Amino acid sequence: MALLKILHFPDPKLRKVAKPVTEFDSHLKKLVSDMFETMYEAPGIGLAATQVDRHIRLLVMDVSEEGNQPLCLINPEILQADGEEGSDEGCLSVPGFYESVTRAEHVRIRAMGEDGERIEFEAHGVEAVCIQHEMDHLQGKLFVDYLSTMKRDRIRKKLLKQQKQDALN
Repeated sequence: MALLKILHFPDPKLRKVAKPVTEFDSHLKKLVSDMFETMYEAPGIGLAATQVDRHIRLLVMDVSEEGNQPLCLINPEILQADGEEGSDEGCLSVPGFYESVTRAEHVRIRAMGEDGERIEFEAHGVEAVCIQHEMDHLQGKLFVDYLSTMKRDRIRKKLLKQQKQDALN
């Protein structure tokens, strides 16, 4: 297992649209394992392949308090979404910032697991929000895109300044 580098906003690679996964092989299993390790170490509750510069439709997440319920979704689709929930969201690609975003409170998902098995389930609350957040990454969208231009620009400037400072150290 290995920790992967997480891309940070405003890196243009975060805007790439992910391609469907077609091969379920040992390389995919290793990527899934590395993504879980990276997500837990960060620490976070979700990570999309786009965030680690792999542009395939893959996300991992674990919204449990104990961090013991890992979920891998490959080629996920939202079949149904309803209700509305506003909550503060953060993102491993936008470190240190949390803003309120409104998303569906309930979603019905169809995806594949890491072995290619088909799965379908319903998610509510934080699990539904996390799935939608990570699926946005697969479309090249970040939670800051739901914010006003002024807020998004302020965050971008602060992160660029921090990235320059980090590069000097």
